[in-house]
Amino acid sequence: MGLIIRIIVTAALVFGIAHFLPGVHVAGPFTAMVVAVVLGLLNIFIKPIMVLLTLPFTIVTLGLFLLVINALVILLCTKIVGGFTVDTFWVAMIFSVILSILQSVTYSIIGGEK
Repeated sequence: MGLIIRIIVTAALVFGIAHFLPGVHVAGPFTAMVVAVVLGLLNIFIKPIMVLLTLPFTIVTLGLFLLVINALVILLCTKIVGGFTVDTFWVAMIFSVILSILQSVTYSIIGGEK
């Protein structure tokens, strides 16, 4: 049940952020739900490989390179999900930071662990 709640929360946040952040476009609520599922899968399977391959950059930048990896995951999601577009890399980075912060706040409020 917790997984379904996380997907719904992430979908709502993606839809809400896309409404307020210029450069991010989501076709509708169903597309936001698909984006939430695809982001979850990318974070489970692709992101650890990217982190491992870029570990020297992450260490040298004291972890700030993880922001770049998050933005690349968002851009990869735009290639997979039709109806979800992000205009530039910088918008993807801002989107990923806002999404991460809002997810942390929301999960702490509803009682789910991150």
